[in-house]
Amino acid sequence: MKKYKIGYTTGVFDMFHIGHLNILRRAKDLCECLIVGVTTDALCYSRKNKYPIINQEDRKAIVEAIKYVDQVVDQTDMDKIKPVLDYNVDVVFVGSDWKGTDAWIEYEKQFANVGCKVEYLSHTDGISSTILREKINR
Repeated sequence: MKKYKIGYTTGVFDMFHIGHLNILRRAKDLCECLIVGVTTDALCYSRKNKYPIINQEDRKAIVEAIKYVDQVVDQTDMDKIKPVLDYNVDVVFVGSDWKGTDAWIEYEKQFANVGCKVEYLSHTDGISSTILREKINR
């Protein structure tokens, strides 16, 4: 039996790569239902002052096609507690690089108040969208 019933994670998933797949696989190994929030183009631009290379509808289609993903939703803002409440999430998955940061210590407290845990998943070394972008630009 899986450890959690409903899990949630988010990402831009631009230039989908093995690191993205590894995160989704690890998350699904821990929950019965995995909901994935795909960052909208507008939110990505507002946070990073640039648009993703692959548009949001195509990124959503890619993530929807992954066998580990049960549902894909738009991530339209950085509100972390709203999707937990909206989808009755009992675990949020996030990269281990966020563990121990002030923001995620606070999120852990907020989630605990509504019965939700945080699982930190390890990053796949040697691959990221930033690395891919740098290789393309060379």
